[in-house]
Amino acid sequence: MTHKLLVVEDEDHLAFALEFNLKEEGFEVDVASTVARARAALTADHHLMILDVMLPDGSGFDLCKSLRQEKNRIPILFLTAKGSLDDIVQGLEAGGDDYMIKPFALKELIGRVTAMLRRRAWDEPVAPAAVEAESPAGVFKFASHQINFDTREAFASGHPVGLTDLEFRILKYFADNADRVVAREELLANVWEISPETNTRTVDVFVARLRRLFEQDPARPKHFVTVRGAGYRFLPKG
Repeated sequence: MTHKLLVVEDEDHLAFALEFNLKEEGFEVDVASTVARARAALTADHHLMILDVMLPDGSGFDLCKSLRQEKNRIPILFLTAKGSLDDIVQGLEAGGDDYMIKPFALKELIGRVTAMLRRRAWDEPVAPAAVEAESPAGVFKFASHQINFDTREAFASGHPVGLTDLEFRILKYFADNADRVVAREELLANVWEISPETNTRTVDVFVARLRRLFEQDPARPKHFVTVRGAGYRFLPKG
């Protein structure tokens, strides 16, 4: 199966380079240089979008957010020069599935795209996590929170929260490996499905977002705990 990508990039030389190299990897590629053109070009046949943030007629963040509000779940990889922690958080909270900062290594980009396409399972049920015996199949509970991995529904203290496919996968991995230290490299290899040698802050940003959603005091987490120099430990009972 040939995967079809939509690249939204307004810098002509970079758009050309992305289109050329992605086609060399066997992808079909459409290119759009503005938000309006991206909307016009996007079809149900596209399997993934590579999205810049600073576009001539608007923000990639806003485009992503509006697509999610319209229930469009195409995997979105932000590729942008906006690389602050706040920028990454904004992209993920807009509904982005992953985030890369310019300048970037082409090999890593190809790896991220390939991994995202492997993970693409919006319409397929996710295998249940290790759950408490009294919980229905596919439902994981910790503290006052409930995650249904089959229906892709999450509730933080009874309030529904929107999670991306990757966030569900991170939660499931933590649930399946509760109480033990999980290294960032392990998460990159088994959740992102990219090289554990990848130098990225994305793991930390995703964990920070989970803390904001599920911790009573994100600055003093009881469930998603940092183990200095080693990684993270998920403590369901906190």
